[in-house]
Amino acid sequence: MPQLNPAPWFAILIFSWLVFLITIPPKVLSHTFPNETTSRSTEKSKTNPWNWPWA
Repeated sequence: MPQLNPAPWFAILIFSWLVFLITIPPKVLSHTFPNETTSRSTEKSKTNPWNWPWA
């Protein structure tokens, strides 16, 4: 039963994990998000009252 011999399968497992761990994280981390958060000032903006033309 050749499937019980762990020598080639263990090497394939380690090699495939190394490929995934080396190639995928830089690709994922290189994405930029379109909606970057901006810092808001703590001051409250002044709002003007609505002037109704018919009032």
